[in-house]
Amino acid sequence: MYEHTPPFLGDIHMSKRKTIKSLNPGGLYWVWYLLPALLVYVAFMAYPPLLDSMRMSLYTYNSGLKAFVGFDNFKALFADAQYSKPYWNALGNTGGVFFAINMLVQNTLGMLFAVILTQKGFRYNKIYQTLIFIPATLAVLITGYLWKLILNPIWAKGLWSSIGLEWFAQPWLGNEDTALISITLVSCWQWVGIPTMMFTAGLLNISEDLYEVADIEGANKWQVFRYIKLPPLLMPVVGMITILTFVNNFNAFDIVFAMENVNGAPGFSTDLLGTLFYRIGIAGQHPIGIPNPGMGATVATITFLILSIGSLGVLKLTKSRV
Repeated sequence: MYEHTPPFLGDIHMSKRKTIKSLNPGGLYWVWYLLPALLVYVAFMAYPPLLDSMRMSLYTYNSGLKAFVGFDNFKALFADAQYSKPYWNALGNTGGVFFAINMLVQNTLGMLFAVILTQKGFRYNKIYQTLIFIPATLAVLITGYLWKLILNPIWAKGLWSSIGLEWFAQPWLGNEDTALISITLVSCWQWVGIPTMMFTAGLLNISEDLYEVADIEGANKWQVFRYIKLPPLLMPVVGMITILTFVNNFNAFDIVFAMENVNGAPGFSTDLLGTLFYRIGIAGQHPIGIPNPGMGATVATITFLILSIGSLGVLKLTKSRV
């Protein structure tokens, strides 16, 4: 029907500007509201944990003795095969598999559920919202252990046979090609309620006037979603959810610990940055078995830099331009 920009967007953009202008009086008054929380955060989170971790990355610890080595730990992390090979493997698993699947499956389903739940006339939406959100209230260790049993081909064979899914009784967690994918999908199942609730809140915050204008102009459901719901009113929500997913996935540890172990079994196919950091900096990596806090802090520092750059980039890309 519309070859270029739909005509109803003119009235919609005017309504958006009026709404946003009324909510944005200007000035830096909001700084005073953030200052108390910012001071507490800096005192207890930024220092000593963050800054001290960066400082530790410049030292090495041998037999309890601390020695300053500058950036040697960073050089070893990227050049020494003892550390570089497992690091690049863990980084690829974290970003290329765990984060990518969570973004594609979890957040896409979250947006889909939110759009369905906010449709006019949709019945029992509160019940469905509750059912979708319930898994997010469970402890990760409990969720991981239960799914470990469900995906066990021996323990759960009778269960799958009773519902006609005998073929599903496979060693999903014992196969290098499917182990991390299985863990990631379990993570998506547990946390899909978070983006669903955030997208729902964002959609409910859109003024009804915009929908009325679109309805008068004859816009279909796809055009309403494409030109009203998504940009620019929902894009900041997309950015926030992306950042939360990005940060949480790059710090993931407990779901792998519950469903596999901290050694990245099978064959390091489930090794994430969180499990690698634990093995190197806290537990001690095989075959030496002696923790290296300096190298562990190096892994943490690099992860922090990746998260900072990525988060700033997402904020820039998803910033509303209205």
